[in-house]
Formats: sequence, C-alpha cells, structure tokens
Amino acid sequence: MRQPLVAGNWKMNGSAESIERLLDGIKGSLDTVEKAEVVVCPPFVYLSDVRRQLTDSSVTLGAQNVSEHPAGAYTGEIAASMLLDFQCRYVIVGHSERRSLFGESDSQVAAKFAAARAAGIRPILCVGEVLEEREQGITEKVVARQLDAVIEEVGVEALADGVIAYEPVWAIGTGKTASPEQAQEVHAFIRGRIAERSADTAGQVRILYGGSVKAANAEALFAMPDIDGGLIGGASLDAEEFISICRAAV
Repeated sequence: MRQPLVAGNWKMNGSAESIERLLDGIKGSLDTVEKAEVVVCPPFVYLSDVRRQLTDSSVTLGAQNVSEHPAGAYTGEIAASMLLDFQCRYVIVGHSERRSLFGESDSQVAAKFAAARAAGIRPILCVGEVLEEREQGITEKVVARQLDAVIEEVGVEALADGVIAYEPVWAIGTGKTASPEQAQEVHAFIRGRIAERSADTAGQVRILYGGSVKAANAEALFAMPDIDGGLIGGASLDAEEFISICRAAV
C-alpha cells in the first residue's frame, strides 16, 4: 500500500516572517491529516530556519533543486551533501521551470536524480508536457523520453526509492488543471511503462499530480487509482488551503 504524499513547492516565495507564520499554521492543523506524508520545499536560504521550526513535527523537509556535481567550482550550486547537512529528505529534480527557464536537459535531470539518490535523499522527478505537445497528441512520447532518461541512468529499480510528479506544464500557475480522468490516464501510462521493466517497482513508486491542485479539486484527483498525492505550488503558501489538500490524500 503506497502512502500518499503531498509536497509543497514554495518556489521563490516567502520571507523569514511569512514562512514562520505559514509553518505555524501548517503545524497547528497537522493532527487533522490522517494518512498523507507532508513535505515542504522552501528556498535554499530558509532551509536552516525551516528545519528548526519543524523540530518535533511530522512534516518532512525537502529542497527545490540539487546539483549533479558532488563539489567543486560551481558557483551558486548546492550539492546533495549540503542538503543532507540540513536534514533534507526529499529534493525536486527536473521541475518544468528548471527545464524551460534554465535549460536543464533530460540527461542533466537524470544525473541530478542519481546524485540525490546516491546521497540518500529521495528525488521527486518531475515529468510533463507543454500545451503544444498535448495538442499534438505526443504527451506520452514526451513523458516517456523524460522518464527513460532516468531509467537509463540509474536503472528502473531505483525509481522505487524516489517519487515521480506528473506536471502538465500548461496547468502550472495558469488556473487550469487536467481533469481527474486526464491526469489518471498519464499516471497510468507512467506506471505501465515502469511495469514493463519491473512490476514490483511500478507497484511501489508514488506518482504525484502537480498542476494547479487546490482544495476544491484535490479530493477528485486523489481518488484516482494511480494518483498518490500532489506536488503543490501556489496553494502550498496558504496554510489552510495546503492542509485541506493534505487531508484529501487518503
């Protein structure tokens, strides 16, 4: 039985003051979340503060990105070993904004997945198509390419240690969302493609939906058999909204 997971990706948002208020709100309502594992991924500069505020809390700390390099002359980059120093247990790799805005390739994302996993951090691998690709009917081709790059790098069994997040890029920050049936179709494709190589891994890996998830649509999305939770963007910056989404993950 796969435990549902809800991860908040705060992106480049927040201040020391607003984050403290946000975490107070999340922690104050955690007792209403029955089944979901809850993860928050703040900007790098707030990892220390968030780790301190999460002491004695069941919320798990994650990061938004990681370097594929272990150390060296890579100004501005963050190594997996550094994330471990802050007790990060998860890290997002290959988010659509990293791919589109910063030019991360499938092979680089795969290398980041491998680096995180080698350090003992669970990578949350993001895959998904842009609107043009969906309209062309090549969603599965795009998702398969992104997924296969990681499988070729680390082997299919390694996916069981991580998480996959399907994020239709056309639904991120736009207010649009895939219908539960549309999301389920792609989630089932992802699980099926993994099952072609390892049925055990396919049964273990958690596949999240990330595309304008809100309290109003979370229950319908999470009711789908292959949707194991969500990667939440803007809605994770509101404690009440975020907790409502977490409660819907059963």
